[in-house]
Amino acid sequence: MSAADATRMIRGLLLGCLLLCVCGPPLLADENQWPRLRGPNAAGVAPDHEGLPVTWSTTVNVEWVADVPGLGWSCPVVWGDRVFLTGVVTGHPVQVPKKGMYLGEGVREPAKGVHRWMVYCFNLNTGAMLWKHEAHAGQPEVPRHPKSTYASETPTTDGERLYVLFGDLGLWCYDLDGKLLWQRKIKPKKTEFDYGAAASPVVHDGQVIVVYDNLESSWIAAFDAQTGDERWRTPRDETRSWSTPLVWENPVRTEIVVPGEHRNRGYSLEGDLLWEFDGRMGKLVIPSPFAAHGLCYISSGFVAENHRPTFALRPGASGDLAPEGDYANSESFAWYQERSGSYNPSQVVYGDYLYTLYDQGFLTCHDARTGEEIYGKQRLRPSGSFTASPFAFNGWLFCLSEDGLTYVVKPGPEFEILATNPLDERCLSSPAMVGDKLLIRTASKLYCLSEGASVDADK
Repeated sequence: MSAADATRMIRGLLLGCLLLCVCGPPLLADENQWPRLRGPNAAGVAPDHEGLPVTWSTTVNVEWVADVPGLGWSCPVVWGDRVFLTGVVTGHPVQVPKKGMYLGEGVREPAKGVHRWMVYCFNLNTGAMLWKHEAHAGQPEVPRHPKSTYASETPTTDGERLYVLFGDLGLWCYDLDGKLLWQRKIKPKKTEFDYGAAASPVVHDGQVIVVYDNLESSWIAAFDAQTGDERWRTPRDETRSWSTPLVWENPVRTEIVVPGEHRNRGYSLEGDLLWEFDGRMGKLVIPSPFAAHGLCYISSGFVAENHRPTFALRPGASGDLAPEGDYANSESFAWYQERSGSYNPSQVVYGDYLYTLYDQGFLTCHDARTGEEIYGKQRLRPSGSFTASPFAFNGWLFCLSEDGLTYVVKPGPEFEILATNPLDERCLSSPAMVGDKLLIRTASKLYCLSEGASVDADK
């Protein structure tokens, strides 16, 4: 099927599918804000906009393409007319990130030679680089996961300042014009299998919140957004988790939700423990929590574990939520599934349904309010491997493979792939969506995709 035929078919089905999706996560108050990993509520869902494309390629529906120097898997964040990314540049030979599963095999020695940790700002409308800043230069002190880079943490912004975390180096703060305001070093620690850090920062109410789980001394801390001064630090009895925290604003209170190998926890904005429970999450905890339908969804799915859970948590919990491991009868949980979590990708709720994308290229669907299975594992074809989290808008669900191929899936109780959109390059980053623009980072480029746009293939 041609791209044009796929677009016509998809547009014809759009109205019916939109009816399935009117009850999704809260939408952005301002279309040109995508301030953190996976957007507000970490939900991965954008407001509908007729300019957002459903089909694309390297030349079709492409508004602009920008080169992004260096290696990095940080995701784009947007405020107003500015797009922010990070990368690490070096003139020395390095192992290029690969796709697929590794199961313990990694890069066990730090990369050689001088590396430059860079922050980039692009114009949202043209792709022109507005500024760049070298945050740090030197030889890496820690190894990294073979699929990862030294710039895999996604920045965050509150509209006044940009906060950039390089997990084993430190936290940097810039104004939106690129002026360095402050920085705070982070002492690197040994991590499981020498994978390095990966959790991204979040900012809320004047505090930048950072989680650093490792094999030596794990912690969660908050830094003053204006000065960088540490406001509080709470030790964590965790070692193998890379999940980005969620600041969950719910009708009861605002709390910081952080999954972990040993305990899933909720903290107050002062760093005090509100609740916890042993979710039997497995040895490697990667998916990030998010909010939808008044619930907080927490999951984990290390492929070698039999227990790969998803929890739908109600607001207002306190204490030990499941001291006997009896999740089904705990009032704190709306529902629990024991084998519905994924390894790398975070889940997404769109309309009435929760979708789980598995690294090996399968998709499942559950009722987002009850946990009832709607359909079991369905194969995405052609087959591929996945790290980026699924995303949704305009009545469609999208799954972006490590080969840069995006599968357009019809939401609802029946599994159906409507189209596949190639970008022909490695991709592990989740996209950003603002207004009529879809931003996807590949290994060397940042694509801005918009309905009806076109770019000269020679350029």
